[in-house]
Amino acid sequence: MDLNAEKLELIRKVLETDDNAILKKIRAVFEDKEKKVWEELTPEQQEEINIGIQNENRGDVVDF
Repeated sequence: MDLNAEKLELIRKVLETDDNAILKKIRAVFEDKEKKVWEELTPEQQEEINIGIQNENRGDVVDF
């Protein structure tokens, strides 16, 4: 199965489930991955991202 087909199959299964425990586990997988990515960034990179988020929240961002 190619990647796009796999994604579509997973989306279908997520949409069809009413099992909150499954949804929580899926969310935890993504949150864990995001946490690992964040921890791999240097403190300088983390600071730049935080500044960007603050600027976005204030509306100080120019869209291209």
